[in-house]
Amino acid sequence: MSERQSARAIPGLEVHDSSAEDAEPGSAAQFVYLGRQPILDRDGALYAYELLFRAGAHNYAEVTDDAQATAQVVARAIGGIGVPAVLGVHRGFVNIDRALLFNDIVHLMPPERFVLEILETVKFDALLGRRLAELRRAGFQVALDDVTALTDELIEMLPYADIVKVDFLQTDRKALAKLASTLRGHGKTLIAEKVETREDFTLARELGFDLFQGYFFARPQVLVAPRNRSPRPGLLRLLALLSRDAGIVELEAELKLNPSVVVQLLRLVNSSAFGLGRNIASLREAIIATGTRQIARWAQLLLYADSGDLPWRADPLVELAGTRSRFMELAANWLRPSDDDFADAAFMTGIFSLVHVVLGSTPAAVLDKLGLAPQIRDAIVARSGELGILLRLAEAAGEGVDAAAIAAGPDAPAGFNAFTPDVLAELNLSAAAWFGAHIQEVAA
Repeated sequence: MSERQSARAIPGLEVHDSSAEDAEPGSAAQFVYLGRQPILDRDGALYAYELLFRAGAHNYAEVTDDAQATAQVVARAIGGIGVPAVLGVHRGFVNIDRALLFNDIVHLMPPERFVLEILETVKFDALLGRRLAELRRAGFQVALDDVTALTDELIEMLPYADIVKVDFLQTDRKALAKLASTLRGHGKTLIAEKVETREDFTLARELGFDLFQGYFFARPQVLVAPRNRSPRPGLLRLLALLSRDAGIVELEAELKLNPSVVVQLLRLVNSSAFGLGRNIASLREAIIATGTRQIARWAQLLLYADSGDLPWRADPLVELAGTRSRFMELAANWLRPSDDDFADAAFMTGIFSLVHVVLGSTPAAVLDKLGLAPQIRDAIVARSGELGILLRLAEAAGEGVDAAAIAAGPDAPAGFNAFTPDVLAELNLSAAAWFGAHIQEVAA
């Protein structure tokens, strides 16, 4: 059954089949790559694609950091290539780990176009249940990946999922019938994945599976498109403007200096997340249609998924800034669960807290030129205000110092004593999982 679609007709986009060889040396930096594998219905018709991380034209994943891989998949699908070219009229399944589930970046994906495929490594607890319920209320479908047995944890997660993918390579054949029957009894859509033989396909159909995926039908394709680079300085200036609620005129002027970001912004607007039903005629219209919060999410994702000469995941200074910003965002959410503006400001504070080191200058000199929001500038330069204390907590947690003592100190604002050692340890672990600790990794 063929996976070939109209993507070949889209300018600048190529489709490599599973026999594609590696690109010529040095060419990978000029292109972005994305894998996709079809998911078919019982009649053999295309139902959806699973989107897969690819570092190059070779058709295997090389995933060393789940969050990094997902960020690149989302960035490439929405901004690098474009949803119409990648998915056509179908949905896209995207692997997602626990850290990304709790990050605002997930909302860059239009819920009517993307299915959140929860990795089997994600452990279920009450907090995760609440988050999945929230995402489903926002319109997302949730799929559980690589299910092989009826475990207690699986039964706990079923109320928060719409789709269950059963691994046909790893599941005991004697247990398949009961597993399928139980999942159908809970009203779940069943996908038989890793179906490699006609016998497996026949068995899956007999057991009542709804959808099918595997090498028996088609191997993943690799989509290739020219890379749109997003220079760090431009993204930093854009984030600085967003941090102080700059007006449309300022944002428009900055974006005009960064054509690659504009291209990706327009793809974001046209990704169906906004339901405009009309063409965007100007950059100003794109800014208004997207909204500053979505632009900020996108800029953060581009920073995170950047794969320039020195990838962010391999740059120790920027890696530290990224981990710190995530810690501060999580801590701000813990402190004020309903205050998105405070969480955004905390994230921005973390992002900019080490920019002066990256640029070889002083905090005051760099931040004054960027024109950051005063509370963010003061937090970094003087460690003042609630953001300043959060920054001190993040620094202490990252250095293994007693951050709880700072939270309980005399100069800590009201409510900070909620940051107990256990809470801080969990926040630090979550922040590390979000950005990863892969300084020694080479560029993808």
